[in-house]
Amino acid sequence: TCNHGQSELLMNFACSARARGFDLKNILVFPTDKETKELADGMGFTTFYEETMMAKVPKQEAQHYGDPIFTGAMYAKVISVQLVNELGYDLLFQDVDIVWYKNPLDYFHDKSLPEFDVYFQDDGSRQERYAPYSANSGFYYVRSNDLTKHLFRHMLYQADLIETWDSHQALLVALLGEHNSLMGLRVKIFPKEMEEFPGGLQYHREKESMMKIVKGESKAYIFHMSWTNNKVNKLNFFQQMGEWYLKQQCIGKEARGIMEATGAHGDLIQPCCSAEPIITCHFIDKPSKIPCPDSPKIDAKGKPFWP
Repeated sequence: TCNHGQSELLMNFACSARARGFDLKNILVFPTDKETKELADGMGFTTFYEETMMAKVPKQEAQHYGDPIFTGAMYAKVISVQLVNELGYDLLFQDVDIVWYKNPLDYFHDKSLPEFDVYFQDDGSRQERYAPYSANSGFYYVRSNDLTKHLFRHMLYQADLIETWDSHQALLVALLGEHNSLMGLRVKIFPKEMEEFPGGLQYHREKESMMKIVKGESKAYIFHMSWTNNKVNKLNFFQQMGEWYLKQQCIGKEARGIMEATGAHGDLIQPCCSAEPIITCHFIDKPSKIPCPDSPKIDAKGKPFWP
């Protein structure tokens, strides 16, 4: 799910996935406004948009994690998962600040995968409010069954707590613990040491893991740009990681404006997507595809990523 304020990240996911040859036909996007629906349609996604349901979701980007705009947009994460789960489909939910190296569905559809009801990326944060699981609510797989249907109905009914707690993640983790204890919900959190599903923890704290990713030597299926304060930093970090494929002429624009400026007719892939990553250095002390010796530090005590 995505609002217009985060639409560049959705479009970059589409561009990066197409550059790597992934088929996106089985991806369903829940836009929260008409502008994002038009952009998602133009990028070739299947969309479901119900204006009344999404009427109170903010259109603009959050200034930082947990602010009122961020919290207001989290309702869309509840209903998008609950609706698909209720219809009887297994699903992979992901935020838009993700890129794929390999199709993660291949991992979850592997018959040798131990049987659980839900599988989560480890967030890496050990704050008390995320105990006991520290599950990341931006990348997880759900098997549709009576236990998970009850879980996500319960989350829908208690969605007001997202605003009270300023966190979708805290509510979901609390319900995971409750439903595991009372209902026997089988919860799997992939260990943070696992190479297949890295995110913000690895980006900011594990230089060796990130060096393997930028050199193409990692077993990672995806990369999730979590642990990042706002969209500006997400774009900067993706750009210097070599994971940015969205052309400048399509950043911060509506579909109509893009088509008027480029002469496109409906299809936004050609005017917006680069076949090769658009690499831009921003910070010497953050992971980068190429050395960035002339860029400033973002962290006061940061050290250069490259020797």
